[in-house]
Amino acid sequence: MNAGRELLRLLGAMPFLDRLEAAAVSGWSRGAVYAAVAALEERGLAASLPHASELTAPTRRYALTAAGLRRLAAEEGVGLGELLRSRPLTAHWRKLLLERLDGAAAIYRLTAAIAEPAWPLRFRWYRALPMDAAVALPDGRSLFVVRQGRTAERTAFAKRLWRLHEGARPGAYLLLVPDEVRLRHTAGLMARAPAPAFLALERAAAASGPGPRVWRSAAGSPPLSLREVLSHVAQGHAWPDEEPLASAAFPRDLPAVDAPDAPDWMLPSLLKPTEKRALGLIADWPWLPPDRLAALLGLGRSRLAETLQRLDGLGLLAGDGAGGRRRLAAGDRALALLARRDRSAANLARRRWSAAARDPQAPLTWRNVSGRRSRQLLRNLAHTDAVHDFVAALAEQARSSGIEIVQLDPPHRASRYFPHSERLHSVQPDAFAVLRREGRTQACFLEWERRAVHPATMAARLAPYLRYYSSQRPADDHGLRPTLLVVMDDDLAAHHFLGVARAEIARARVDLPLLVSSAHALREAGPLGRVWRLAAGTELRSLLPTTR
Repeated sequence: MNAGRELLRLLGAMPFLDRLEAAAVSGWSRGAVYAAVAALEERGLAASLPHASELTAPTRRYALTAAGLRRLAAEEGVGLGELLRSRPLTAHWRKLLLERLDGAAAIYRLTAAIAEPAWPLRFRWYRALPMDAAVALPDGRSLFVVRQGRTAERTAFAKRLWRLHEGARPGAYLLLVPDEVRLRHTAGLMARAPAPAFLALERAAAASGPGPRVWRSAAGSPPLSLREVLSHVAQGHAWPDEEPLASAAFPRDLPAVDAPDAPDWMLPSLLKPTEKRALGLIADWPWLPPDRLAALLGLGRSRLAETLQRLDGLGLLAGDGAGGRRRLAAGDRALALLARRDRSAANLARRRWSAAARDPQAPLTWRNVSGRRSRQLLRNLAHTDAVHDFVAALAEQARSSGIEIVQLDPPHRASRYFPHSERLHSVQPDAFAVLRREGRTQACFLEWERRAVHPATMAARLAPYLRYYSSQRPADDHGLRPTLLVVMDDDLAAHHFLGVARAEIARARVDLPLLVSSAHALREAGPLGRVWRLAAGTELRSLLPTTR
């Protein structure tokens, strides 16, 4: 079979591959694949669209045109309807894959890495089953690939993993996760899976081949390379069938990328990586002022204006003018885009985070905001602004100090749940961050306190953290014990809080790593300055002191 025919069949099973991925999966040389792609495009059998994400470099991804689908059906001697139902080629499938294109690209990169030591392989997408895709190795052993997106809700994803446990058993599960905290949490959920489970950070798996040790087993192994992972795959040959769609609508050819009426499912291709990152931050931190977004992104004024103009032109922003100044929130179209990218429920995202006005004719006050969590943040706008100021200042100072911000989570992702005294408890911080400098890692929770002015209230604020730190859970959740940062409105309140904290820590006999500062001190020196006091002393220290 020549490269052109092989590529035609490959794009039938794996729409929107790029040329490097196609070369890895097909086994043909890059030169042969590039020539075959050019020939398919010239004959009108394939078309491409641009794509780039925060994890994958700009490339062009290829799919069969209507003429290409007819040619593939003729090559395989099947009817067009049968071809569409047997592969991810219907109009509905095309929409799904384009909505999930950022995640699909990471899975394709992983598959290309698997193909290097384990060629030839088979690949299959799943639409509604708990796994995203399955990969069959040359000897028939199968891998189920599961991606956890950044916006995936904790309970919904846990239910998805439970469904995975109840289904067909593969040789192994490969899970792509967005950060270390969720890697540890997901590993715990997969520890008793019916087949070996291996996890990696999505950014590491997408950027590395089969050699780097970026994988870990759910059982807690040392870091493994993808080659080593493949050697531990059990003798599972599951290759589940999925109920075909009732309607196998023939897909239209892709619209022009710059079409003004491009549908929502074309947005992952239309947006540039900086625009995607900006949109993700706006969704994470609703009601964020533009200058704070610039600090988080590290963009200048003109570049930020260009990015926001582009997002606004695509109808992805909302909330302009809330609270008497310009503030940014993700529009309903953006919330649906992010949810569908991560296989989450768009309706649920809108109910929680919509910044749309209930009454478009009335001013946009907190009472007039649709999403319940977005409404709560706008209602407590002084506190919301204070947290935004803190994370923006942290990002700016870290950038200028050579400190890497490994992770920065908003309140809805910073919460931790844990059992204590036979009940489920939680800590609900205002933010969570992981910083790294010169090989040293510092994790921290942020509590910005405006109402804890009485000793009883201060003690109540500390109580959840004393319960949390009375167990091994902080280290289990993060791999180290995060520091609790508490910021009070002024120096006097910070002094009183330290006194209460010392008494409560002594009473509970819990080793709580606590640092306390004030809003005034932070305005003067920033979060990374010498503005923090330990509960056990009075000397000022910095958040991440140098080792010199």
